[in-house]
Amino acid sequence: MMNLIAVEGINIYAYHGCLAEEGLIGGNYIVDVYMQTDFTEAAKTDDLNKTIDYCAVYEIAEKEMAIRAKLIEEVAMRIHKAILKDFTAVQKARVRVTKLKPPMNGNVDKVYVEIE
Repeated sequence: MMNLIAVEGINIYAYHGCLAEEGLIGGNYIVDVYMQTDFTEAAKTDDLNKTIDYCAVYEIAEKEMAIRAKLIEEVAMRIHKAILKDFTAVQKARVRVTKLKPPMNGNVDKVYVEIE
């Protein structure tokens, strides 16, 4: 059986971007993580050890977002790899990293990348 666990709206202040100022000033980001797994046993037994710990997912996102990168593509890839490495029960994962109010020559609310 395939089930979905989503951890959405992880709000993190980080320092990613190609501009030197972004490394100094930082900005707001949102990370969303979607994991396909079979949590049937957890649902039957009400046992956290049989499913994915949401707090651990948050900690992975927080840890990887703290490492500066020029591209959010690189950060999303690191989070994706860490999710698959740390949670062997995850059969498929999708990670979205959204940069709010990116410094561009125009009024843009957000940009995001997704890795599956």
